[in-house]
Amino acid sequence: MPTENLQTEPAAKKPSFLRDRLITKMQHGWRPAGTVLAVLLALLLTWHVIDGKHGLSAWEHERAQDRALKKEIQRLEQENAGLQQQIQRLQSDPDAIEREAREKLHYARPGDVIYTLPDAPANANR
Repeated sequence: MPTENLQTEPAAKKPSFLRDRLITKMQHGWRPAGTVLAVLLALLLTWHVIDGKHGLSAWEHERAQDRALKKEIQRLEQENAGLQQQIQRLQSDPDAIEREAREKLHYARPGDVIYTLPDAPANANR
């Protein structure tokens, strides 16, 4: 009987040994694959943050557009303020009304003589 015990023990340990060895190899094989996968995911995330639909590039473009629109708003507000002042002058100052009528509408007082000069030709520089 002792001989039977010796023969069955190595046979019983052999599959366990192979199974443990296979598990160890699989665990060691997954580590590099997991590392590669983690690096690829990190690179994909980095690309998305920088150049994605809502990434840094798009954000910078939107920021530049925002600055340009703010400048345009400021310019239009200044123009609006100037036009409001002109409206106030035309409503309250008779001299301003007369000046506008003479310059823009080419009106004249009775007895005034208006001289109109032809526009300078484009080839006058020669």
